[in-house]
Amino acid sequence: MENTSQWFASWFDTPYYHILYKDRDNSEAQLFMDTLTNYLNLPEDGEILDLACGKGRHAIYLNSLGYRVTGADLSENSIEHAKQFENETLNFQVHDMCKPFKKQFDAVFNLFTSFGYFENEADNLRTIKAIQADLNETGFGVIDFMNCDFVIENLVPEETKTVEGIEFHLKRYVQDGYIIKDIQFEDAGENYQFQERVRAFTLDDFQEIFDQAGVYLLDIFGDYKLNKFNKNTSERLIMIFK
Repeated sequence: MENTSQWFASWFDTPYYHILYKDRDNSEAQLFMDTLTNYLNLPEDGEILDLACGKGRHAIYLNSLGYRVTGADLSENSIEHAKQFENETLNFQVHDMCKPFKKQFDAVFNLFTSFGYFENEADNLRTIKAIQADLNETGFGVIDFMNCDFVIENLVPEETKTVEGIEFHLKRYVQDGYIIKDIQFEDAGENYQFQERVRAFTLDDFQEIFDQAGVYLLDIFGDYKLNKFNKNTSERLIMIFK
């Protein structure tokens, strides 16, 4: 098993992470960005920070809508890949989201469950405070997280996915307040094992962190069409805050 307190710093930097998740639905992601930016009524040439942007799929699309976008991620390999898409109004930088970006934006988006990775609980609060510091006077923070109540109730314990000829064996379980996914596969005669660990934050948990950070929760939605959140049936937990 990859032995690191920051598992995401190693797993997200491997090509295998991107192979396993290569079939993510870009059209759904783009429709979500259309719906979200319309709902927030952002300025036409507004500035957006895509925090934990990965290879930049959301950032690139947001830029195509006319926004000035900065993509930030801890993964050097992901940022190196994303930089090929840079232009005058789109740039990518390696950045630790626990720290303020030292620039303010009309919106800061943290999308597709890119929160709750930290071993140190204090880092979650630091991240919310950093997002708040990155917002201008009229700016909005957005966290798109999984709805842990729904995910845990519908957890698939074991699954095998074959992508690009690699058999990924996945095991999912809940332990010590984390939703954990063990990933095992073989490639070119080498065995690999990684683990994803995401804190099983509920809406109440987020509300507690927001209260500590002095952040005001404005709206809560349960899917990418921004329908009302229901803790038993919604797949997503999308929070808009200031």
